[in-house]
Amino acid sequence: MLDCFFNPRSIALVGASLNPEKLSSVIYESLNSRFTGELYPVNPAHEALGRVKCYPSIKAIKERVDLAVFAIGAEHIPEMIRDGAGQFAGAIIVSGGFKEAGPAGRMLEQELREAAARAGVRIIGPNCLGIYDTVTGLDTFFIPPERMERPPGGGLSILSQSGSFAVTVMDELAANGVGVARVVSYGNKTDVNESDCLDFLAADEATSAVVLYIESVEEGERFVNAAARCVLNKPVAALKVGHTKAAAAAARSHTGALAGRYEIYSAAFKKAGVIELHGYEDFLLACRVLGDNKDISHGRRVMIITDGGGIGVAIADSCVDLGLEVTPLGSSVTRALRGTLPSVCAVSNPMDLTGSVIDRDFGDALQKTLEGNEYDVAIVASLWGPPGLTDNLPALIAEKKKYLKKPVIICTPGGTYTRQREEHFRAMGLPVFFTPESAARAVSFIAEGRRDRWA
Repeated sequence: MLDCFFNPRSIALVGASLNPEKLSSVIYESLNSRFTGELYPVNPAHEALGRVKCYPSIKAIKERVDLAVFAIGAEHIPEMIRDGAGQFAGAIIVSGGFKEAGPAGRMLEQELREAAARAGVRIIGPNCLGIYDTVTGLDTFFIPPERMERPPGGGLSILSQSGSFAVTVMDELAANGVGVARVVSYGNKTDVNESDCLDFLAADEATSAVVLYIESVEEGERFVNAAARCVLNKPVAALKVGHTKAAAAAARSHTGALAGRYEIYSAAFKKAGVIELHGYEDFLLACRVLGDNKDISHGRRVMIITDGGGIGVAIADSCVDLGLEVTPLGSSVTRALRGTLPSVCAVSNPMDLTGSVIDRDFGDALQKTLEGNEYDVAIVASLWGPPGLTDNLPALIAEKKKYLKKPVIICTPGGTYTRQREEHFRAMGLPVFFTPESAARAVSFIAEGRRDRWA
């Protein structure tokens, strides 16, 4: 049903321009450089854009197109949808001026909805940024690349009612090297909504995890059912905003959303098996750990390995506070470790390898504790003060992780020297966090995302 958005072979950009003062110029440049299908610029004011023919209307395009992207005044769009009936299957409407703008805008959006229904056209938007898709090269986000870095390809898909929220998150993910498959900003959702997208993403092989930003859900039962189906195949996490009066008022003026009682959403997330997020930092953490991590955690038992005892204790406290299990080492693992590690190491959970640590000690500790059935996930907290640690440590941990096939989260607090080492961990595909609390929270998302599934 949504192939016209996620697998388009041809696109018509209505309002296409090379004028840098127009938002459509950014969309045109992005599509022209990334999209591999046919691109038809539409604008009656131009016969050509550079050397590319420009069409006066969608009707003037001889071929039927899969997707039309509208970046023109809101008042013209319903009529163009009616006139273009049969010419395109889907429409992304980035234009604002609909129900978020007040009574007149609400009437215009109702007209748009009726026109699309009669024409048999599916709509994302209006008042949105549309889709950024690393699978197909579709990019209708009208933010210039120098102001918003695009993430590379990956397995994470993001659904966001807010375009600005999606832009900020994408910029941060790109800065952290976290890849995405598909990002959908659906704005006023006059037609396609989060439930439609979840139904598509549930079976989407390019998507390994889904994270949502939600201001409102109108069809509660449908959302729960769609989310539950998606959760059967991949982890789903969601942030519901607008639970205070001030935030609800902002949501109404932003996308025309009615926020609704927060308790209802929380219960719906629980029923569907969706990981509930609390705030922007949680959203970023979930994106990073679910997007980065390709391994499966079958439970909540955490092994903590560090070369600084205090950090290990802090991580343990954070884990327990989140309902994770920091279980003691079994006798057989203890014996194996005592026969492998230097005698100065505190063989326990958390495990302190002390300031005498060398790279190999981290590797040995990780392998001996995770290769059995006692632990589901490890947090490796590397403090870079000890002189025995080298830049080879990230590659060693990545090698062990690949062999063990269990999630490994890196916690590495510190300043300039430590932050430089982060790049080495990230290059090895290891999620990196800088505080005990964020590392523990990341592990809790892995545990919640895999709980009662794949076990």
